[in-house]
Amino acid sequence: MFLVDDILFAPLKGLAAVCRHVQDAARQELDDQKRAAVVALSELHQRLELGQIDEEEFDIREAGLLERIEGIERTLNADG
Repeated sequence: MFLVDDILFAPLKGLAAVCRHVQDAARQELDDQKRAAVVALSELHQRLELGQIDEEEFDIREAGLLERIEGIERTLNADG
């Protein structure tokens, strides 16, 4: 009976494995995007300190980057 179960459920097990790989790849992509946004935020702080941008431009760009980071974190946390 177990052999029949293995044969019948093999496609489902394969599909589940594929879904896990897709989920892992998506999570890695989100992690990479978050890392890039954090690096961009760090560079933005440096540009402000060097006087390359003013406070107003900094505030606008910082808000966008923080919103992006928070959105990625919400997506990652909603996923588990």
